[in-house]
Amino acid sequence: MSIPEPLQVLTTIRDFIRWGTSEFQRNQLEYGHGFSNGLDEARYLTLYALSLPYDWSEHYYDSVLILDEREKVIEVLQLRVSSRKPAAYITRQSWFCGLSFYVDERVLVPRSPIAELIGNEFEPWIDPGGISRILDLCSGSACIAVAVQYAFPDARVCASDISADALKVALINLERHDLSNHISLYESDLFDDIPKQVFDVITCNPPYVDAEELSALGDEFRHEPQLGLVAGADGLQLVERILTQAGDYLSDHGVIFVEVGNSQAAMEDKYSFLPMTWIEFELGGSGVCCIQARDLKQQQAAITAIAS
Repeated sequence: MSIPEPLQVLTTIRDFIRWGTSEFQRNQLEYGHGFSNGLDEARYLTLYALSLPYDWSEHYYDSVLILDEREKVIEVLQLRVSSRKPAAYITRQSWFCGLSFYVDERVLVPRSPIAELIGNEFEPWIDPGGISRILDLCSGSACIAVAVQYAFPDARVCASDISADALKVALINLERHDLSNHISLYESDLFDDIPKQVFDVITCNPPYVDAEELSALGDEFRHEPQLGLVAGADGLQLVERILTQAGDYLSDHGVIFVEVGNSQAAMEDKYSFLPMTWIEFELGGSGVCCIQARDLKQQQAAITAIAS
């Protein structure tokens, strides 16, 4: 490609990070897929285009780029603007719990605050010493399942998703982390095709975007699989089924962590009778609750009545 004349004055890594940030701001890009602002995303994409790691020292930011490098950086930054694709879909890479994962348009870009729970080994909600079996429901890229296996290397971890395409991505990530012989993958509509067993922890980041929120999402979010986002008028279409069945898959001391994002208020209202602990995260994020197995089982009749 030929570099437009106005851009020929850009020569250093720092120049392109600044220019990319301005272009992103000028075109009103939206974030939330690993980066919260244009500067961080422009830095990431510039270094990606140069085959450099994201933590490359700023000491080298004033390095002058050769023509081929400048053309590549411009191409990547302009692709972000013209396509409105999240950066992770351009680079085919995302991070979760400090681990690298392959991602593409078959799965959501990892960004769940459940990462903080994993880092804390689910304390104080359950004794880590009592965790031997873990299920990641609606697993997508398997980022949660993989991170959990690292945190609990002796535990039996299972992951499930309704999407066969998502499970193909999950398998890529299991192979990358050498866990394909450790984590069991199930193609299942929630619990329907998961062999009957009990888990000490169930993590679940299901679709939870309600109709109003869906209509307001920017173009970046529309590149993600709608199957992983849409959840009816109040965002609880899947949660209703999950809570109906979860008690049968939890050990007596078990817990389920359910992420519902902005549908938290709707869930609190619909299940006001059910003890739920809404977690406050130090690293940001909200809309994740912890429910004890004993409470699910005690309120089973009322939960089933809502779903029927």
